[in-house]
Parts: sequence; C-alpha cells; structure tokens
Amino acid sequence: MVIIGGGIAGMAAALRVAEAGDVPVVLETRKRLGGRATSFHDPRNNQLLDNCQHVMMGCCTNLMDFYERLGVGDSFTWHTETYWANPPHEPDVMRPGLLPAPAHFTGSFLRMRFLDFRMKREIARAMHRMIRIGLAGREAYTDRTFLEFLHETGQSREVIDLFWRVVVISACNLDVDEVGASFAMQVFQEGFLGHPFASAVGLSRIPLERLYDPFESVLEDVGGSLHLGTSAAGIAYDGTRVTGVVTSNGVIDGAAVISAVPFDRLARLCSSAMVDADPRLRQLGSIEVSPILGVHLFFDNEIMTLPHLVLPGRATHWLFNKGVDDGGRQHVHAVISGADAWMPLTEGEIVERVLTDMHWALPSSRGLAPSSRRVV
Repeated sequence: MVIIGGGIAGMAAALRVAEAGDVPVVLETRKRLGGRATSFHDPRNNQLLDNCQHVMMGCCTNLMDFYERLGVGDSFTWHTETYWANPPHEPDVMRPGLLPAPAHFTGSFLRMRFLDFRMKREIARAMHRMIRIGLAGREAYTDRTFLEFLHETGQSREVIDLFWRVVVISACNLDVDEVGASFAMQVFQEGFLGHPFASAVGLSRIPLERLYDPFESVLEDVGGSLHLGTSAAGIAYDGTRVTGVVTSNGVIDGAAVISAVPFDRLARLCSSAMVDADPRLRQLGSIEVSPILGVHLFFDNEIMTLPHLVLPGRATHWLFNKGVDDGGRQHVHAVISGADAWMPLTEGEIVERVLTDMHWALPSSRGLAPSSRRVV
C-alpha cells in the first residue's frame, strides 16, 4: 500500500494499514516528516520554530492514539483550565467542576466576568439545544451555517463576537457565517459537553518535528518503509485500477494508493483518465483554503505566565507561552485562524496588529516591543 505524504495524515494511515495486515510504503517529498505540522530552522533568529501552534484536545482520541503509538504521548503537557483574557481584571478561567457531564463547566462558567448574566443565559440556551438534539439533530444542520443555528437560539451579536466566534474559528478555521453548523456543533457537543477531560488542551513540550522521530523505526517494525526526499510525480493508472506511484526515483508498485497530500497537490498527480473515471476527482478544483497565521514574538522581559490565553472579541485569537529560549528571551506564539483578511498585510503590519491585541490582553506587555519576530 503506497501512501503519498508524510504528514500526520500519512503517518497515521501507515500505522492503520499495517494494523490491517498490509505493508505500508510512505513517500515524502521533503527530508522531514510532519507536513505542515512540523518545525523549521529560522535563519533570522537561529531558532527552531514550529510552523504553527499544534493543539491536541482531550476529545481528539485518534490523535492521542497516534502519538501513543509513536511513544511520544508523554511529550505533551495537559491543561484542564482554559484562560480567557478580561483586562483590566485577571483572566477568567473555565475549568471542569464536580458536576457530571454535560454540566461540568457550570460553576466556572457562571463565575466568568467578561460575560454578564444575560449573555450567559443566551449561551446556556444554545448549549441546551445542542444537548437535546444530539448527533441526529446535528446531522440535520449539515447544509446550514452555524450562524443560522445561533440566530435560531437567540444569540445576540455581542455574545457571538465574545464567545462563539473565537471558539468556532479556532477549532474549524472558518467564521460562524461560513462553517457548516454540524461541524461547529461537533466542537461543542464533543469538546465542551462530552466529558470533563474532553476540552483539556494538550501542548507539546518539544518542537513538533521531534514528535515524529520514532516514526521510521515504528514503521520498519511493522514491515513498512519510509522514503524521504522522494517526490511523487503521478499516480499510475492502467485504465482499470491504480497500480502504484511514479516518483523521482522510479515507479513504486502498490495494490492501492492513499493520498495524504493537499487537494491541489493531488490534482497534479491525477491523469485525465483518472479524473474521467472517478467523479470525486473532478471536484478538487472547487475546494478552497482558509489560512492560519502564526506570529512568533520574542521579548527580553517576561510578559506572560499563563500557558495560554484566549482573546475574546479580538482579531488575534490565542496567545501561547512557549517558554524562555537559550538567550533568556520569552517566546510568545500568537495565532490567528481563518486569517484571509490578514494575507495582504506586510509582516510589520501583522506584528503591529498582534501587539495591539497583546497589549490589550497582557498589561505587563504594554510599552514593550519584541526583540525578534517571525510571521509564518
């Protein structure tokens, strides 16, 4: 079984293929694994930086299983508390309490100060609706946006801006008026309401690329093989079935091929005969993308003590505390999801926007400028 792509999807597929009794052969164009969820060496700062912040939640059971299979599950630090900026006050904390699911957040939710009582009643009404409709009700919203559901449940614009938007856009990478209601509901039904650990945030303590170091040996142990620096040029198709992959190093035969590369890359690998034979491939050109922006900032002073911070109602969605580097500088990683509106901006303009939000959320950062920066 030939798998094109050595990102998380490709690696996970390889382990499942081996579990099913087949022999996985993984092809990756680059010399490292991880795809877009990896690290790179920044020559400007001589730093190894992650492309973007990789977050695992307690409800992400398949991803947790993947890292356990690699033997790196203990490389994550888990946080059951979620911190929400509320200047000039201390951040509000959402944490599970003693009540059973789905009521485990009731106590901390009622204590959150950036939402008044009316807002909390609105949010509770929508949450109760999601609890009542369950999975079957969620599927009924497949062709509707989450904003339609929010309007149905009487959510005000202020509540949407302060609560729903930052959660949905962070999880789905689309705003509430763009994302399908069923996908956004899944975030809340399984991530917020499922069980007390479902919303826990797992953050890697090591650079992302090091999470995948054990993969090759794990793959070899199950009889598979990894080919780094091997670029797929096309999928071999004999007019009846796929027979393998044409690569920069020759043809690699396979009983089947799994594509674990982005849609535009897959489109370039498919011949016109394949597209004619498989109607699904004709839709590749209609897929759109939604960018995620990561901004690495280094400060000579400590400005953040919490592991992370949600910024409700702001253009920057999350701040992550990446610790102190070898030079004694604090590393803060800002994340903007669904960042289409940011794409035309220069690096300087992006950093200024992020700093405006950071100074709002972290009073200790006001008046300070980063000594180094990198936008990804």
